[in-house]
Amino acid sequence: MFIQTESTPNPATLKFLPGQEVLATGTADFPTPDTAGQSPLASRIFAVDGIAGVFFGTDFVTVTKDDTVAWEHVKPAILGAIMEHYQSGDPVMKGAQESAGHAAHDGPDTEIVDQIKQLLDTRVRPAVAQDGGDITFHGFERGVVYLHMQGACAGCPSSTLTLKMGIENLLRHYIPEVTEVRPVAV
Repeated sequence: MFIQTESTPNPATLKFLPGQEVLATGTADFPTPDTAGQSPLASRIFAVDGIAGVFFGTDFVTVTKDDTVAWEHVKPAILGAIMEHYQSGDPVMKGAQESAGHAAHDGPDTEIVDQIKQLLDTRVRPAVAQDGGDITFHGFERGVVYLHMQGACAGCPSSTLTLKMGIENLLRHYIPEVTEVRPVAV
């Protein structure tokens, strides 16, 4: 098994490409070791000292380290954990997988929210998946769009620039009712 790695805009996060499916659909975010109980793969990766977060896409795993360790010290152990997992035959997720996606919205702005979600799905999410992350809709209120950033996007130094200059400008261009975009922590 050959696992490729790619850097991301977030220096604390690397993208690992195992060359096979990670999740059949959607994404899964494990911001702490306590959240990894449903995933044998995430649990194996969190067993490596210095790991701060794990995120799965359809064909990639992004791993965020904390500031106490250097990539040259943890990268071989992460590669080993991923390889060990795929050789074990264990599932990536135990039980039914909850696919990370957009929050539900029921209110007076349903048409606007549907347009926001469509633009996120077609223009934004594919681009941020290339960088090892995901951005999902969390809410819309009085012209403000609230988005949840995951994987490499969470805590990325350029995430504010991405939100303000990229996503906010895109949404404001197509949807005049949008006045601002803000991140939320879930």
